[in-house]
Amino acid sequence: MWGLFPIYWRQLGHVPSMELVWHRVFWSFVLLSVVVPVLMSAGGLGGFTTLRQAITNRKNWLTYSLAAVMIAINWFAFIWAVNNDRVLEASLGYYINPLLNVLLGVVVLRERLLPIQWIAVSIAAVGVTIMSVTGGTFPWVSFAMATSFAMYGLIKKRAKLSPLIGLWMELAVLVIPAAIVLGMKTSAGTGAMNDAATSTRLLLIAGALVTVSPLTLFAIAVRRVKLSLIGILQYVGPTLQFLVGAFLFGEPLHTGRIVGFLFVWTALFTFILGPSMIRRLSSRQPIA
Repeated sequence: MWGLFPIYWRQLGHVPSMELVWHRVFWSFVLLSVVVPVLMSAGGLGGFTTLRQAITNRKNWLTYSLAAVMIAINWFAFIWAVNNDRVLEASLGYYINPLLNVLLGVVVLRERLLPIQWIAVSIAAVGVTIMSVTGGTFPWVSFAMATSFAMYGLIKKRAKLSPLIGLWMELAVLVIPAAIVLGMKTSAGTGAMNDAATSTRLLLIAGALVTVSPLTLFAIAVRRVKLSLIGILQYVGPTLQFLVGAFLFGEPLHTGRIVGFLFVWTALFTFILGPSMIRRLSSRQPIA
């Protein structure tokens, strides 16, 4: 989903990046404010008692406020990159992000990697370095995206609430400034919804589904799988973004990016397949 969504957001390239982020926040909050109560009424998510306990807990608000700040930074950097013909820089950000996830998993969560997986991480680091250095300028947007989403993943890994309730609380933190900004723009006649084509309005509103779906799946996955493994699997998204930027949007594709791309995918296969291959080889060794 994240790999193909630049195609969606490019259709809204005429909307200022910051305003587009606020629309994502506002309509996503509206969507979850409908979905969460419906699911609770049907007996899901622990019922309304769980929601009441969640929103009356100060620690929860602190946790999800921090998560909200991280995801807002990530959204702005991503939307800015897509709408300013920097999709390849956005993909680089998501190439760097898994390395940070692996690092946080090992250092903060004390997750352990096999030697072959450390080799894979090193190969990926070489690939990312090549893509960064050969880009010509310091890719600030890439590092903003990578750092913010790595921290977001760490926060979600330690979060206790169900993914949908947690995401609703994150959006609740951001929805007030979003409503204020959008309200001011609309009243001034400069908002994206003012005199906009019906297609633009529908795309802005439907952006809620585009936003909520992958974040919910990510929150579910990050609770069940090691953060280091989540990190390495996340190379699928930026690879798709890489292909979209290079071949669909026609952004410059220099040799450094191609070489870095090959390093990263070599690392991915090494990380995932390496341990099982070593186990198979060990099992075939004759007993002395």
